Amino acid sequence: MFYLYLAIFLIILIYYFTKTRRALHMLQQNLYNENLRYLKWLFKNLKTAFWHLDLLGILLIIPLFYLKSDILCNILLILIAAFYIVCEYRTIMHGKNDQNKKPLVTTARIKRLWVTLLIFYMIPLVLTYVLLERAALFLLVTSILVVFSYVLVYFANIINYPIERLVTLHFAHKAKRKLNQMNHLKVIGITGSYGKTSSKNILNDILSVKYISRPSPKNFNTYNGLMITVNNYLDKFDEVFIAEMGAYTRGDIKILCDLVHPKYGILTTIGTAHLSSFGSEENIQKTKFELIESLPEDGVAVLNRDDPKQVDYPLQNKVRKIWIGIENDEADLCAKNIRCTNKGTSFDLYVKSRKETYPFETKLLGSHSVYNILAGIALGLEFGIRIQELQNAVRKVKTVEHRLELKKLGPMYQIDDAYNSNPVGAKMACEVLGMMDGTKVVVTPGMTELGKKEAEYNRTFGKQIAEVADYVILVGKKHTEPIYEGLIESGFKKEYIYRLNDVREAYPLVNQLKEKGQDIYALFENDLPDSLLTNEE
Repeated sequence: MFYLYLAIFLIILIYYFTKTRRALHMLQQNLYNENLRYLKWLFKNLKTAFWHLDLLGILLIIPLFYLKSDILCNILLILIAAFYIVCEYRTIMHGKNDQNKKPLVTTARIKRLWVTLLIFYMIPLVLTYVLLERAALFLLVTSILVVFSYVLVYFANIINYPIERLVTLHFAHKAKRKLNQMNHLKVIGITGSYGKTSSKNILNDILSVKYISRPSPKNFNTYNGLMITVNNYLDKFDEVFIAEMGAYTRGDIKILCDLVHPKYGILTTIGTAHLSSFGSEENIQKTKFELIESLPEDGVAVLNRDDPKQVDYPLQNKVRKIWIGIENDEADLCAKNIRCTNKGTSFDLYVKSRKETYPFETKLLGSHSVYNILAGIALGLEFGIRIQELQNAVRKVKTVEHRLELKKLGPMYQIDDAYNSNPVGAKMACEVLGMMDGTKVVVTPGMTELGKKEAEYNRTFGKQIAEVADYVILVGKKHTEPIYEGLIESGFKKEYIYRLNDVREAYPLVNQLKEKGQDIYALFENDLPDSLLTNEE
């Protein structure tokens, strides 16, 4: 019987590690509980964190304390083993079905958390075995630890905080020292509610015609991300460092500026992204302007003249401002005669200081991409790049992955806008879809992290979809219900609306909707962050 107890213990142990790994994934996706994000997720997903069948495991083990018959004990032990094998299988299959934006990254921090969690796990087990020497109690303690695995991850993160703080201070000091030694480096900060990554990549493509430019990779837009970029990616030969700066609360951008000290700043658009964490639109506006107000007096700010939140803001420092725009003729750089097709976008650029107009064209889709290009041109001119070089650079600007990226997938043209989750981006994506000549489909799980206005924005999104789409595929239910209501209010036919639980099911469905002799364009607008996926179950 000893070996049977041991086998069951190992089965439960494997399940514990599988479940803990999933909890660590959620912790990482929620920025290691920054601004209590993981704790909030935990309360919103109690069913996932405290799966009721895990409690059934405890109930199955308790009778072992009272059964006198070895035969009955063996039968119950086999039943317990089968139960936890099923739990393990279910968790693994559930993980495979997750629509992960990115998987768990086993960083040094995650490894340190594993060590702490192992200690958490072993202490009660060792005490139980040494002091009480009862196998049934040993299994019971193990099953209880499984139930609270998500909570243990939360406490492990708290216990490790002082260590992580010391690690951060060490690498931050190293990054600052490295930047101080690169006196020649031009540091550019980019922030805004939308379009940061697109603007960063476009600016890098433009400046690279003359300079050795280094953008922060991927979505490295947090304090740790920029710190890693400086320490691991920035080279002594680099002439320009482009730092994308993200934020969830007031003061986040100021902290990033204190780390890298940008001289140049670009504000994309100020909107309502992450309204739930900021608390108000005023907080969002002030946070984004932390970048501009951190620039030195000889710094340069590139601002959007068409954004009232930027025009109306009472700026607290005297940096030189370069205004870009499309609708406002007072802008220093103004794009006119914008023409969009499924091949790209062209426009005429009027440079106020030169009183000259120049033609530009790009492979990027949509008029909103022009704003990011204008910002890149503005700093290009500031850095002494000639107009002809800028025209060639803009022509060669690469499309940004998952941001209105047009891809041919078999019989379907996919407009991949998976990384956008905001009202402005969604509206512009619909406008781009409307330009396409063929059958038009929108696939979306809805917009998230928009606070109390989330339902209102999604309902409006539904109305915008109704103006351009022939078919709509809604993924999940929670965030798409207001979209459905907006579609119906706009007179969109119910038979042209499909509802799925998994975005992967949308691909074969879109291909079935293709009509003979017509191209089919499918806009995939937003995908849910991993930290919200379990809300859709």
